[in-house]
Order: sequence, then C-alpha cells, then structure tokens
Amino acid sequence: MEWYSYIIVVLVGVVAGIINTLAAGGSLLTLPVLMALGLPPNMANGTNRIALFLQNVVGVGKFHHEKVMDFPSGFRVGIPAALGAIAGAFIAVNLDDQVMRLAIAGVMIVVFFLILLNPNRWIHSHEEHPPIPYRVQVVLFFGVGIYGGFIQAGVGFFLLTSLVLGSGYELMKANALKLFVILLYTPMAIVIFFLHGDIDLVMGLVLAAGNMTGAWIGARMALKRGTTFIRYVVMAAILVAASKLILDVIRAL
Repeated sequence: MEWYSYIIVVLVGVVAGIINTLAAGGSLLTLPVLMALGLPPNMANGTNRIALFLQNVVGVGKFHHEKVMDFPSGFRVGIPAALGAIAGAFIAVNLDDQVMRLAIAGVMIVVFFLILLNPNRWIHSHEEHPPIPYRVQVVLFFGVGIYGGFIQAGVGFFLLTSLVLGSGYELMKANALKLFVILLYTPMAIVIFFLHGDIDLVMGLVLAAGNMTGAWIGARMALKRGTTFIRYVVMAAILVAASKLILDVIRAL
C-alpha cells in the first residue's frame, strides 16, 4: 500500500470521529474507504472496530471530565446492548443486502422527522418525558446491540433514538451515553472478528489515530455548542447517511 494511503485513512478517521461523536454514521464513510484500499468487506467491518473502540475511549473520557457522563445509566442500557452485540457478531445474516439498506434508510428518515416535528422531546430530560418501562428498554437495547454487533454502521442513530425516546434522556446526555454503550460492546465484537481473521491491526490503529483526534474535537464542539447544535448535526447526518444508502441501492439495480 502506498504511503499516502495511510494519510488518507487518518484524515477520513478524523472526519468520522467528529461525526460519530456529535451524531452517528461515521462508519458509512470509513468502511467504503477501507474497502477501496483493498480490505474485503468482512475485514473492513472488523478493522473499523479498532478505531471505534479507541475513538470512544477518548470521547467517553472527555464527557466524563466535563461531568456529562452518567456511568450507572450507561451500564443499565449498555449491558443488554453488549449481550445483543455478542449475538449479532455471530449471526449469519440472510437478508438481501439491498432490502436491508432501504429498511435502514427508511428508519433514519422516520427518526429525522421525529426530531424535526418534536424538537423539545430531544432537548428535555425524562423529568418532562418519562421513560418506557425498563424491561422494555432491555429488549430495545438488546435489539440495537444485535444490529451493532454485525453491522455497526449507523447504529449510533438507533442508540440515540432509543436513549431519547425510550430512556428519556436529553440529547447531550444521550450522546455521551451512546459512546459509552458502543465502548462497552465493541471489545467483544473485536475478539470475535479477530478470531475469525477479519482484522487488519495496523490499518485499524492508523484509522484509530484519526478517529481519536476527531472524537476529541467532536466532544469539545458538543460541550461548547450545546444540545440544539447536536440536534441539527444529527438531522444533517441522518439525511446524508440515508441518502447514501438509497443511492447505493439505486446504483446496484
């Protein structure tokens, strides 16, 4: 691989780290780049997890330092998600790839309009909007964990939606908890991908250098700009990610 390929990977990682920390969907950028550089899809999927893990170490640390992180709440929703991720990493998915892309894009568009039409629901905490029963949250986050375990790309959107609409957290806190939940289950997925030979450790660490830098920048931006800014970034990221998925399906037809 040419030396400039590593520079490209780092720069893409910085952008993805910012996107993942402020909203979600950065993997929709990094995965195509890794595959374009010669990694098979499964290896790109596994290698990307190295960068995500280290990225979220930085993001969680920054939010914790600023006293935004709520670790007990993170474990309450993170443990079911982690169990789901273990199952998801082992699942052999039989769904048609194009159908799945359209389904994910459709869900993202629904989330976009939920944010657009009821913005206050995403800004205020569960003091104004009580959460759903915890047993239902367990099932919800287990399902999100399954998705994150075998795909990962776009899982942040579903975690944010679940944390805000299901658990009742305001968007800033939900954004911090999203990083912690992904941090919890990613090591388990990494082990599974590694045992199957689907991780390029060198490329993963190179990408991680960019993702970690982006996570630090993104966390600073979130803390400085506030919840309203995060909401607009999430909406923009949803539109871009959903549009990409739909275009990929159209091109494949």
